Amino acid sequence: MTFHVKHGLDYARSAASWAGVSLDEAQCNLLEGYADWLASEAIPAGGLGPREAERVWDRHIADSLTFACGLPSDGVVVDGGTGVGLPGLPLAIARPDLTFWLVDRGGRRTRLIERALAILDLPEVVVIRRDIYDLSGRFNGLVFRGALPKGEIPASAQRLLAPGGTCVVGLSRRPETPDVEEVEGMVQSLDMTMETIRVPDEVLDGPAWLLKITNSGN
Repeated sequence: MTFHVKHGLDYARSAASWAGVSLDEAQCNLLEGYADWLASEAIPAGGLGPREAERVWDRHIADSLTFACGLPSDGVVVDGGTGVGLPGLPLAIARPDLTFWLVDRGGRRTRLIERALAILDLPEVVVIRRDIYDLSGRFNGLVFRGALPKGEIPASAQRLLAPGGTCVVGLSRRPETPDVEEVEGMVQSLDMTMETIRVPDEVLDGPAWLLKITNSGN
């Protein structure tokens, strides 16, 4: 299959549009500033692999924006194991109506994110140095981009989500349908529901899969 070749912001606009979010000029400028920061500071500091500079838009920023398809309408969203702010910072730029907590246990990573926030000026973003397993509270949304093994996500979602809250998980960038049978059994036993979502290949110029978990209990 042949895809239209996209560059930079084209990936972000494509992913955001698919997820139901529109990006204005100011938001696009912020995403470009974040992309520049990833390439100039985060990657040299080891926050991403040395070869990731050429894939910042497709594999990281646009990929993160697809998570917006399952975010709540309001409240606080926790990005667990955020690393250098993925997917939380692109989502915070795309959804300024939400408050984002970027949680990571690594001091070096949280200091990097604080540097990014100083550059981008995002007042609705809070950086927290803590292990996600030690975090307490009931939140409207959660996002995990490879931070936890699949089998550990349902329990974390059940513990941290408020009733009606949603959790979006990055599953795979492979064409094959991910195996989520074990996770499905856990979700059902915890009185939650789940949906496997395939991001159309043309959105990111390749396959991507997300998992959306909703806390339907009390």
